[in-house]
Amino acid sequence: MAKPAEKPLALVTGVGPGTGAAVVRRFAEGGYRVAMLARDADRLAALAAEIPDTIAIPCDVTDPAALDAALAKVGDPEVVVHNAVGGAFGSFRDVDPAVLEKNFQVNVMALLHLARKVTPAMEAAGKGALIVTGNTSALRGKAHFAAFAPTKAAQRILAESLARDLGPRGVHVAYLVIDAVIDVPWTRQRFPEAPDDFFIAPADIAGEVFHLAHQPRSAWTFLTEVRPFRETW
Repeated sequence: MAKPAEKPLALVTGVGPGTGAAVVRRFAEGGYRVAMLARDADRLAALAAEIPDTIAIPCDVTDPAALDAALAKVGDPEVVVHNAVGGAFGSFRDVDPAVLEKNFQVNVMALLHLARKVTPAMEAAGKGALIVTGNTSALRGKAHFAAFAPTKAAQRILAESLARDLGPRGVHVAYLVIDAVIDVPWTRQRFPEAPDDFFIAPADIAGEVFHLAHQPRSAWTFLTEVRPFRETW
């Protein structure tokens, strides 16, 4: 009897209770083993107990050695979703410059290190996808996002450089701009009077991530934007 083929591996960084967990669920439902990376070990353990074929790996993505150790545990992923994010609110007068530097490490440098580690195997296989989740700050800098928007804009440009380099080699890189308030408990508390359709559902974001990772080669997308139908843009 033929041995059943092993499920492909997806790796998701920044697995929190919103988008990250939803992406993990979508890929597990889609037939993948999913390696989950985040700093909160307890949260990852709870998700691993809930979602079949998942692997919990506590990891600080800004630490290249920790990324090496994480990948050594799981092998070469066919799909990588960089969802980890460092953010802060404040004008350039108010923010601690160290916060901007820290956010740059999470949003930009972690993506660079991740790409350098995972894409050589994808390139050798002639297939693979690296999907980066972004937001409106990747496209514009508002006054109170001085420690955040510059890092997301840099992240988008880095992802574009990766896409132009890796696309002709068979590796799909895409950047997903989430122009919306994500439906998680803390945003519900911040906007207590908002109707349900004010928010974007994490499961719907995850569906778009999964779609991007499986686009046919004749119609690859680099930059995609998603927003609720009522969102002003």
